[in-house]
Amino acid sequence: MFVDSHCHLDLVDAELGGVNQLLASAAERDIHHFLCVCVGLANADTVRELAEQYDNVFASAGVHPNEVANTEISAEHLLALAAADAVVAVGETGLDYYRSDNAEQQRDQLAIHVGVARELKKPLIIHMRDAAADTLAVLDRERASEIGGVMHCYVEDIDSAKRAIDMGFMISFSGIVTFRSAADLQQVARQIPVESLLVETDSPWLAPVPWRGKTNQPAYVRDVAEFVAELRDMSVQELAEVTTDNFFRLFSLARR
Repeated sequence: MFVDSHCHLDLVDAELGGVNQLLASAAERDIHHFLCVCVGLANADTVRELAEQYDNVFASAGVHPNEVANTEISAEHLLALAAADAVVAVGETGLDYYRSDNAEQQRDQLAIHVGVARELKKPLIIHMRDAAADTLAVLDRERASEIGGVMHCYVEDIDSAKRAIDMGFMISFSGIVTFRSAADLQQVARQIPVESLLVETDSPWLAPVPWRGKTNQPAYVRDVAEFVAELRDMSVQELAEVTTDNFFRLFSLARR
């Protein structure tokens, strides 16, 4: 059994048949649990409602770093959203210097998310792009190690991964790891301690090989898992068991 540890069910194109069809297609490939991740205030209610509707879908609450320029959130507001029973994690939050240049604002918002996560004892979902040093510095300063979380859609080097792991974070690989251009990232995927490993789709984006160019969906997390298993010289079943156990150990409020 597999878990898609990071997807956006509410954002996948309707042409794929809606959420019922997405979950059914995933089940056919032995994917049975899904963390549907919030990116901002516009979809916070939808994500939570999906988790309330489906027993095997879990929700997060947070504002993506690329959204904070237009939608800052206060600690009080985030606390109210993230306290819901269906919410098992805080995020997606973090730093993205590739698309946005409001670095100080992003760092302030990340600090708010860490504080709320610590208060609620719910793990963090961290987005980190072209900002590894600053992201890890903020997480260290704000004592994110007290709650931990996941570095989702990981694309950085092994040293940054080890620092994150030392702070109690797992490392999640998306379809990017299957790309021909991702040789360095594949080396990272080989070296991550197995107890710190997760897989995800980040659907509807970043469809893995052999689905590149198509709308990504949770069913494709199996392709990511098969690729990572081959990199690590593991059986697919072993990787499925390990990553599923890792997911439920990290997101302890999720129902198995």
